[in-house]
Amino acid sequence: MKHLFIFGTRPEAIKMAPLIKEFQKDDAQKVVVCVTGQHREMLDQVLSFFDIKPHYDLNLMSHNQTLYDITAKALLGLKPILNKENPDNIFVQGDTTTAFVGALAGFYEKIRVSHIEAGLRSHNLNSPFPEEGNRKLVGHLANYHFAPTKMAVNNLKLEGIVNNVHQVGNTVIDALLLGLDIIKKHGEATFEKHFENIDFSKRIILVTGHRRESFGHPFESMCRAMKEIAVNYPDVELVYPMHLNPNIRVTVNEILNGIDNVKLIEPLSYPYLIWLMNKSYFVLTDSGGIQEEAPSLGKPVLVMREVTERQEGIEAGTAKLVGSDFEKIVGESKLLLDNEAYYQSMANAINPYGDGTTSLQILNFLKDNI
Repeated sequence: MKHLFIFGTRPEAIKMAPLIKEFQKDDAQKVVVCVTGQHREMLDQVLSFFDIKPHYDLNLMSHNQTLYDITAKALLGLKPILNKENPDNIFVQGDTTTAFVGALAGFYEKIRVSHIEAGLRSHNLNSPFPEEGNRKLVGHLANYHFAPTKMAVNNLKLEGIVNNVHQVGNTVIDALLLGLDIIKKHGEATFEKHFENIDFSKRIILVTGHRRESFGHPFESMCRAMKEIAVNYPDVELVYPMHLNPNIRVTVNEILNGIDNVKLIEPLSYPYLIWLMNKSYFVLTDSGGIQEEAPSLGKPVLVMREVTERQEGIEAGTAKLVGSDFEKIVGESKLLLDNEAYYQSMANAINPYGDGTTSLQILNFLKDNI
């Protein structure tokens, strides 16, 4: 059975990697990997870390690329690959433009499409944008829906998607555990040296923030809240790997540069990010996957978004939604830093996103059903 894995960004690569590795173990499965290169350097770092060598690379990355550019070029680039390989099944992951285009191409060629991380919904078409639209469109194009949680299954059901829907957890947990195991086997000296300017005797707050819907005043409010925390807690160190987007960097440097216990660093490759996450006290983020990963390491998460499609973490108590609200970000951070019982209630909450067996569950299902 031939499976074509299509992905183009770092988050997709991370969540596809353990699945690819699992399928490669089975001699009855032929694995073909196609990357679109929607992201470039960050994508390549993940492929190298997990030792995955693409068979096809569309290399779509271009300066100031638009959603129109990515969509059109990816769709045209995939056609000859699908015609040549004629896979039995296409894997797409999540909610990127690559995932949408991969599903659309499969639909056009009447090839089965398996959607990993199906059923996530914020129920706001404009937030996150364009991801909410992408994930809804993929849901109605795919043949198999591998949902991470019960809530995701219910979201699909509300849209009339009830056939071949399977709750399996999220492959991001598989990737996290696999990644930390790889790091442990190779030793941590390289990681310790890389972060030698960070004072790990202090409590570390890991910050990630980059979503386009936060640009402007919301992002300024987030940064002012981080400054307030840093100034009032000199025994805490905020570490912010800055996204390459200039909309992010200009604001971050204007508000946070020059504060002793705020470390503004370059973007981290996946292994360095999960190593740092494992050393952190809690996480401030507007990212998606980190809302799932950090709880597996016992790290509370404050989500700097107005809505999240990962509502299960909020309900389980592993994460709190604080939006871009200055008072909420500062207030919840102070509670985590000052109230040990409050911190432990979040740190010890059960992660609803899986136990590291998602990839194997998907393999076993498809072996029996295709």
